[in-house]
Amino acid sequence: MNHDDLRIWSKHAADWAHGYHAGLRDQPVRAPLIPGAISRQLPQQAPEAAEPIETIFADFERIVPPGITHWQHPRFFAYFPANASPASMLAEQLANAMAAQGMLWQTSPAVTEVEQVMITWLRDALGLPADFTGTIHDSATTATLSAILTMREQATDFAGNIAGLTGMPALRFYASAQTHSSVDKAVRVAGIGQNNLVKIATDSHYSMDPQALEQAISADKAAGMIPAGVILCAGGTSIGAFDRIADCIAVAKSHGLPVHVDAAWAGSAMICPEFRSLWAGVEGADSIVFNPHKWLGAQFDCAIQFLRDPTPQVKTLGLRPSYLETAGREEVVNFNEWTVPLGRRFRALKLWFTLRAYGLEGLRSRIRNHVTWANEAAQALAALPGVTITTAPSLSLFSFALETQAETESLLNRINDDGRIYLTQTRHDDAYVIRVQVGQFDCTRDDVMMIPQVVADLMA
Repeated sequence: MNHDDLRIWSKHAADWAHGYHAGLRDQPVRAPLIPGAISRQLPQQAPEAAEPIETIFADFERIVPPGITHWQHPRFFAYFPANASPASMLAEQLANAMAAQGMLWQTSPAVTEVEQVMITWLRDALGLPADFTGTIHDSATTATLSAILTMREQATDFAGNIAGLTGMPALRFYASAQTHSSVDKAVRVAGIGQNNLVKIATDSHYSMDPQALEQAISADKAAGMIPAGVILCAGGTSIGAFDRIADCIAVAKSHGLPVHVDAAWAGSAMICPEFRSLWAGVEGADSIVFNPHKWLGAQFDCAIQFLRDPTPQVKTLGLRPSYLETAGREEVVNFNEWTVPLGRRFRALKLWFTLRAYGLEGLRSRIRNHVTWANEAAQALAALPGVTITTAPSLSLFSFALETQAETESLLNRINDDGRIYLTQTRHDDAYVIRVQVGQFDCTRDDVMMIPQVVADLMA
């Protein structure tokens, strides 16, 4: 296949994509297959000779779409969305065509400088102070790891990277039970150890209790441990919980501790001023992460980490051997020094296209609709006999259950086998509940109201 072939088949792929999205509502959201069903359709060895692209594309159409859980389906209400707006898809095509590697400013100046401007656009759109800057990661998991590695180095006076942690007092990090598992993964990968991630008690609203945080930090200091940082939750994955950001930051700062705020999902909603009270005080954080690929329509992967001062993170993650120097341009930003990977894709391009193609007001309208429709769906479910709303909507996320776990689990299995909608489960207050999250880019009110309709049908 050459570039002349690519020109033809790119147009064919665009036509295929248009038909795929147009027909999604007629497809079950989740593939009704069993493990191994796809791999058994593939040869066990790579071909020795080139195959015609016609054959390859035909195999793709036959094997892949029927085996996909359709994340762009307008009735995908599971997990969080991984939205891909048409403008974002177009930008990804262009980024793929150029295939730039943006590890340094000099390897692709536009990659770096568009990223810098997009960080500014989004910082202002979310109402954050002008002294925040930032960078783009692949996911919130990587951004959180970067923040925790930086906190580790600050706590060890930047000796951890050089001497290791052996022989040092235990470093302690603090988070609530509502925090995403990426925090647990980060403390493991960073060499901190799971036992040194202290889960702080929550109040009746499932928010971190500032007094409990104060007590935990003080107790660890008295025991000779080193408190290193606090990770706060703004829109938790399970039920959408928000920590008391301002109060908890005040406690952290009274002990000189840096704070990272995980707003991976809910951060997008902060382009709407009326929702910002949910993370009031966030301007006091040192690091904030949110994922435009979840709720703003920027195709996966695209996670923004805002930093009040990037210097500690660059000192933690940055390496500049001679072959990565830019002669005569020592002052330029090289974003590989802000992140874990050296190689960097042109992720900022899809932000530039998406923000311009829909405008902030267009994106706000979508988010406001999702919140409104989620509340309507929760009310309709609450009116069904035997259904209990176990957590009220937090933005566009809520949960419900039947009387027993067995009934709830059976209902969820029937819902997903039915195929009209896709939901997932979580555990809340040690109970098995069904979780609903509205946020797919192209969903309508009718799509969202299919949730209580399907539940009513399957309970009849």
